[in-house]
Amino acid sequence: MSSNPSLQEFRQQVRSFVRSKLPGDIREAVRSGQPVPRERSIAWNRLLAAEGFLVPHWPSQWGGGGWTVQQQMVFDEEMCTNDAPEQNAVTFDMIGPVLFRYGNDAQRERFLPAIASGEQWWCQGYSEPNAGSDLASLSTRAERRGDHYVVNGSKIWTSYAQYADWMFCLVRTDASAKAQQGISFVLIDMKTPGITVRPILGIHGWVVFNEVFFDNVSVPLENLVGGENQGWTIAKSLLEFERLKLARIGENKRRMARARAVGMTHCEAGVRVADRTWFRQRFSELEVRLMALEANAGRFIARAQAGHPIGADVSMLKMRGSQLIQLWEELTVDALGSAALPLDAVDTADGLGEIAATASSRRFLSRGYTIAGGSSEIQHNILAKQVLGL
Repeated sequence: MSSNPSLQEFRQQVRSFVRSKLPGDIREAVRSGQPVPRERSIAWNRLLAAEGFLVPHWPSQWGGGGWTVQQQMVFDEEMCTNDAPEQNAVTFDMIGPVLFRYGNDAQRERFLPAIASGEQWWCQGYSEPNAGSDLASLSTRAERRGDHYVVNGSKIWTSYAQYADWMFCLVRTDASAKAQQGISFVLIDMKTPGITVRPILGIHGWVVFNEVFFDNVSVPLENLVGGENQGWTIAKSLLEFERLKLARIGENKRRMARARAVGMTHCEAGVRVADRTWFRQRFSELEVRLMALEANAGRFIARAQAGHPIGADVSMLKMRGSQLIQLWEELTVDALGSAALPLDAVDTADGLGEIAATASSRRFLSRGYTIAGGSSEIQHNILAKQVLGL
């Protein structure tokens, strides 16, 4: 990338923007590993939208910028390494592409401008108490009554449902059909009567995941995407987009930068951790693995931009990216040693108090990355069956 002057100019443009426009309170929250409230995330979205940086991968008619694969990767890297918050992929990278491909004109006109403005927040209604990685066994049902569906059931592990304006949701519309054939894809206004959101408090003390309950929730037929009982086809397509995004290249680079900062600043028995052989070896290994992950992600993004199916082998990105995040978090905790034990921020001579206070909880939280979005065991099965033909 560095040999391309125009790309270097683009990188500098993005870097200058994020360093000058990212509000200080958001930067400090991200740098220390703290959550960013919805209203502050929306404020940052507005700034990105005004610059044309919020949905640059979308078609130009809906506010996209026609960026190349390399530009998207540079942008993601600069955002993460300069402490910008992770964007809500469900909103900008999942429902958008689904509506481009499967939505009707009315749905695109209704939702895409609102999403591209940065004001609208979406969540994903897939997993259920007995239907996570085995998504085809979902039981939330939608009964058709006149011009609307009546939805009953529940979803779980719904990320940021407490913030969401809308949910795209898989529901069972034909209980007599085979598992995958009786599912539909609907859009649900989260303000609809009968919806209850129950937050799940994480080990870090934040709410990321939620349970969502539907009690006779009315959903207009116009909110059905694609045909009735065609939801599984849409779900598979969306999972390809999701698993491409779940390579988490930028987030891995953010964690790499955090581990490097700890290593360069923190001391172990009077010796800088970065000068310890064990740290250098582990850091170098993870850095090389991240380089390989980024190179592979570039191939899949290019495939998608060329209009070709992403393919089942995209599962390797999700699997590797989530594992790598865990390894970076473990390295950071090991580098901090006993300094990673406090639950609350404390003043430290090396100025790492905020990072140290969230290091252990971030490590525990990262265990979920190899489960959310399809467990690593499921990814292995997909690769074995659909890619290797075993």
